[in-house]
Amino acid sequence: MTTTATTNESADTIFARHRARVFAIAYRLTGTVSDAEDVVQETWLRWNKADINEIVTPEAWLTTVASRLGLDHLRRMKARRETYVGPWLPEPLVEASTGEAQPTPEDKLALADDISMALLHMLERLAPDERTAFLLHEAFDYDYGELASLLGKSEAACRQIVSRARRRVSDERPRFNTSVSEHARLAQAFSLALSSEDPNALIACLKPDAVLLSDGGGKAAAALNPIFTADHITRFLFGIARKFKMPFSPLPVTINGQPGFALIHEGQLHSLISVDIEDGQIATIYIMRNPDKIARAAEALGLPLLANP
Repeated sequence: MTTTATTNESADTIFARHRARVFAIAYRLTGTVSDAEDVVQETWLRWNKADINEIVTPEAWLTTVASRLGLDHLRRMKARRETYVGPWLPEPLVEASTGEAQPTPEDKLALADDISMALLHMLERLAPDERTAFLLHEAFDYDYGELASLLGKSEAACRQIVSRARRRVSDERPRFNTSVSEHARLAQAFSLALSSEDPNALIACLKPDAVLLSDGGGKAAAALNPIFTADHITRFLFGIARKFKMPFSPLPVTINGQPGFALIHEGQLHSLISVDIEDGQIATIYIMRNPDKIARAAEALGLPLLANP
């Protein structure tokens, strides 16, 4: 779809029509809502300074600017992510849930086919150029000529970058084979096992080789390294529960388009938990505790964020 700027539409109106797509690209590149919003804002500022009557295709202009800004952000953040305290997880997009997954506004617009925690977390392993090329080519239909212009490389080099990134994604991305209802059922069973303090029920939900990733960012109590195997995960979670003696109420929510839940303590948001399902059991658990990353979720859910987590 192309839209020329030689109409009587204002710059504000044109930008508003494409804002969701700009945010979609920025979020998938940066992995955080705050950084994505910064990219959107900077894109708007550049758009507002441009002569829109000279821009033939506003959508292409805006997405290219957003992509360049997102790539610049990735390059700047690479060293900082390497020194991040504990595992780095994306900032979640959260909606209240009734137990059935509800699409995010971006999913409704079909701007890309996947914003799952699994994919975004896996993309962190790619170099900035690889991540940008893969996302723009696979999710946003950029051709190799457009990638070459954006990355400052030849089309042949861009083909190799996308091919290499695609192989890594294919090799490392979990193979999900579960329905939304099954995903919701297992997420609920997991939260119920936690709240009822039933270790046997928890182990029954988990694959034997399951892994838990907990992101506190040095600002909230969390495991500093991944925890492997169902037995170790169960011991860790119930050990924490015994140590801190904090009763939790699980609240079903949708996290990046998939069923998950929020842990609520005395009416305050303690953490967000998302799970990946494989072969009818939970393969990966993502626990998001960094207050910088879950503050927007708390606001969206109408809950205060737990102080001194």
